[in-house]
Amino acid sequence: MGILDGKVALVTGAGGRNGIGRAVALRLAEDGADVAVNDLVVKPRAGSDWDGLPALVREIEALGRRSLAVTADVGDAAQAQAMIAGVVDGLGSLDILVTNAGTPAGRDRVAIVELEEQHWDRVLRVNAKGTFLCCQAAARSMIAAGRGGRIITMSSVSGKQGRARFGAYAASKFAVIGLTQALAHELGPHGITVNALCPGVIDTERYDDIANATRDPDTTTEERLASLLSGAARATPLGRVGNAADVARVAAFLAGPDSDFVTGLAVPVAGGLYMQ
Repeated sequence: MGILDGKVALVTGAGGRNGIGRAVALRLAEDGADVAVNDLVVKPRAGSDWDGLPALVREIEALGRRSLAVTADVGDAAQAQAMIAGVVDGLGSLDILVTNAGTPAGRDRVAIVELEEQHWDRVLRVNAKGTFLCCQAAARSMIAAGRGGRIITMSSVSGKQGRARFGAYAASKFAVIGLTQALAHELGPHGITVNALCPGVIDTERYDDIANATRDPDTTTEERLASLLSGAARATPLGRVGNAADVARVAAFLAGPDSDFVTGLAVPVAGGLYMQ
């Protein structure tokens, strides 16, 4: 028996092959949960040979768990609410929410004096507003069900310490931590814990986007990526960058019964690159 037998989870932003969302979804399924998975579209990486959400659903079902793919824009209130309702209708309940959806790095990774309003809005709409909308809809469902629950938000070490060219991203991730703490106070009386994960440098597709967005014109994306990852590994006390499974293991702890008395935390998963 798994520690999450009988539980239903929803993981947003789970359509990438090497992403944190897929790793978390599979780990929760391995621990016994039925898992719904979400992304903006069925196949977020259109040029990839990875089939996106349908492939992940098949992987979860191969573990003997039920699964459901739900496409939705988490930054749209009606879609976020419909997604939560669809999970409850399709799988019977919602006990665990992991708000992993986020915007890929792009033209927001510039100095604040150069940052265009539309790119600021795009990042905050998904990372902060999307987290709020999903948490709000899930919390309402969990309160109505009266079985408690787990909400795990996805912040970042950039939600604890800002840095150059990460202004919009850092602002959105600081917001996620503040929202997490407020929700922990509000939902505790209902038996719902709320915690944030704060990954450091994690080698996923998202880091390809960061490399492309921050490279110099005379540097290729591959060269910039190698430089970013090697530099981060040297700066990390554990001597390597993270992978999606590192984050998934901490998410599994926060989703499970061993974390019953843990709420309101923002947990760095960064190999010591960020310490409190």
